[in-house]
Amino acid sequence: MQINETDIKKMVEQVLKQLGQTEAADAPIAPQNDVSLGDGVFATVDEAAAAARLAWEKLRKLPLAARRQMIDNMREVSRAQANELAQLAVDETGLGRVEDKVAKILLAANKTPGVEDLVSTSYSGDDGLTLVEYAPIGVFGSITPSTNPAATVINNSISLIAAGNTVVYNPHPSAKRVSLKTLKLLNQAIVAAGGPENALTSVAAPNLETSAQVMNHPKVNALVVTGGGPVVKAAMAVGKKVIAAGPGNPPVVVDETAIISQAAAHIVQGASFDNNVLCTAEKEVFVVDKAANALKAEMVKNGAIELKGFQFEKLLEKVLVKKNDKYYPNRDFIGKDAAVILQAAGIHASPNVKLIIAETTKDHPLVMTEMLMPILPIVRVTDVDKAIELAVIAEKGNRHTAIMHSQNITNLTKMAQEIQATIFVKNGPSVAGLGFESEGFTTLTIAGPTGEGLTSAKTFTRQRRCVLVDGFRII
Repeated sequence: MQINETDIKKMVEQVLKQLGQTEAADAPIAPQNDVSLGDGVFATVDEAAAAARLAWEKLRKLPLAARRQMIDNMREVSRAQANELAQLAVDETGLGRVEDKVAKILLAANKTPGVEDLVSTSYSGDDGLTLVEYAPIGVFGSITPSTNPAATVINNSISLIAAGNTVVYNPHPSAKRVSLKTLKLLNQAIVAAGGPENALTSVAAPNLETSAQVMNHPKVNALVVTGGGPVVKAAMAVGKKVIAAGPGNPPVVVDETAIISQAAAHIVQGASFDNNVLCTAEKEVFVVDKAANALKAEMVKNGAIELKGFQFEKLLEKVLVKKNDKYYPNRDFIGKDAAVILQAAGIHASPNVKLIIAETTKDHPLVMTEMLMPILPIVRVTDVDKAIELAVIAEKGNRHTAIMHSQNITNLTKMAQEIQATIFVKNGPSVAGLGFESEGFTTLTIAGPTGEGLTSAKTFTRQRRCVLVDGFRII
């Protein structure tokens, strides 16, 4: 089924409102000259797509060694500009913390797989030799978020270029300057390595209309999209290959065997990292009753503050918006420091507070809503089986991320089997699931809705088979 640009705009606007990011739909679009043209930035989607197509025709003829040098240069410039890009992201979007955005940018620069991810496979036997290789798809269209703008552009760009593709970006309008600054730096690095100009492109003034144009453009072969259900549905309705990263609501389970001091420190670290804007971050905790008091006390020692009674009610009045019997996060507080949120609710606390915690019921709006704020509801349960059951409900079948703190291998195994998350972190902070201070590669595009899961260079390829019959077999 083909879907028109008006329908896509409505769907994207709907998901942005659900995420509390209505500035994209409500704010006036910045003029074209707000961001200078050049180095991959164009006035129109048609120009950006045409340039990306021309760049791909050049890129696909270059050897793998050239791609490796491009990736090396992209990593180097990302590391060198990490502080500037992180500060620009916070200044422009008002979301998160500079030091955590630096960490995400460096993580994307250092641990996103490159060409080494494309490992060919061969089969030989009596009937000859078959070679299977990962080949580029062509030109991708990419919709990127305001929550992790520079890091996502770096992560996706390294993966896409390593795979031999080019890309037309449509950044979130509220993260336009930092996204396009990142794109320009990466393009300069690519050209310096002998790569083509405009391997990464975008329009100077991205908005809902240009998002729809990118999705539907005939020169765009495939899409990589970050967003909620409606925008994913809109992208899939276009009829092209889609790699989609949807929403998450990651639960944490803590049983009575957990090392409570360690669990508390890790939960505060993960839930407060970049003020909880990562879709992988801890969003709600289910803890067995025996461990609940100790867990909360240790969390307070690690920089959390617990709210109760009227103080908690005052907080809820500020951070939740009710519309048509459904709760949404108040966009004014998405990604803001805990101290800022507390001050707005009239609660005096140390500016060093990292995380707000409060006990709630299992079906409380904070439990069932992805808030993207350093606010963490805690639900007491009778036993670990109940905790896992409620965690599955709260995760809503997103198959995104889940965390558990336990020393019981049976409990850990059951949680892993029941939650079916793409990322399951055991006895660590949620950011460990992205390769942060842990083993494994990093990705900031967790493709749950379309099934790819963790994305890397080979995700953005197609397999090609080359068969030689009755030849090259020497044994």
